[in-house]
Amino acid sequence: MTRATSHSAVRPETAMLSETTRPSRRTMFGTGASLAAGAAALVATASMPSAAVAQASRTAGNRPRGLTDGDIFNFALNLEYLEAEYYLRGLTGRGLQDYDVGSAAGGVTGGRQVSFSTPRMRQFFENISRDETRHVKFIRSTLGPNAVSRPRIDLDAGFAAVAQAAGLGAGFDPFADEASFMIGAFLFEDVGVTAYKGAAPFIRNRDYLVAAAGIHAMEAYHAGVVRSVLYAKGPAARAQARRISDLRDTVDGPLDLDQPIDVDARANVVPTDSGGVTFSRTPQEVLNVVYGQAGAGIMSGGFFPDGMNGKVSAT
Repeated sequence: MTRATSHSAVRPETAMLSETTRPSRRTMFGTGASLAAGAAALVATASMPSAAVAQASRTAGNRPRGLTDGDIFNFALNLEYLEAEYYLRGLTGRGLQDYDVGSAAGGVTGGRQVSFSTPRMRQFFENISRDETRHVKFIRSTLGPNAVSRPRIDLDAGFAAVAQAAGLGAGFDPFADEASFMIGAFLFEDVGVTAYKGAAPFIRNRDYLVAAAGIHAMEAYHAGVVRSVLYAKGPAARAQARRISDLRDTVDGPLDLDQPIDVDARANVVPTDSGGVTFSRTPQEVLNVVYGQAGAGIMSGGFFPDGMNGKVSAT
């Protein structure tokens, strides 16, 4: 596939903190382990993280040399493409329009229309789908000719790897019904929230920062509702969400930060630290999740078989 840009990949600089109180869910994983390799070793714990309060200091340093605000927004655009394609295909069976994906867009594999059993759930996802499509349009409009095209996206392979590694079962299909579709949404929405918060310290232009804050707030609304509805669905849905949370926590990096939707048999619909502050992920940690593997120099995998487009595309 021909990339929309010719920039070389830049590894985001991150500073890692040590975990102090919580037993690590990573002691059984190598740093370069793939999703599939870690499948048998996932542990469904539900402890609260202790290092989330230090998230601001992790990302507050200078951004990598040569990285611009536009590069950071293009990183976000890749994620918005993924979310928009997921929701649109689940609701309509079709993805983004050709005029919203760029002249060198990669194809999308997988996804089909979901048969919703409750009208209110369909309306909820229609709302999210509109928001994610608007995010794509807004960022592309903001970046103008510098906006990257949609990279190649493989929903089938991405979710197959997630299902295997998280122990959801080989037959897990996020498009099978509305409950499964909600589990797929849980995978994406929490990552989106932490990605925008983690990128904020690198943005220098005030207008870009304000825009990013607005999108971050919208993603947080989505994530809160997804977590609330999943919790209300009962023990089975909570167990699936816990496995997704454990998986994200395993592949994103050395810190135990991700939180399930229930902790100590109580609802945990808003994941925060003891100060009420949500945590963030660095660009590298986000790439680890969507590529489905951790380790330096990873350039593709998972939902992005050819990698993301733009400068921030390698771990």
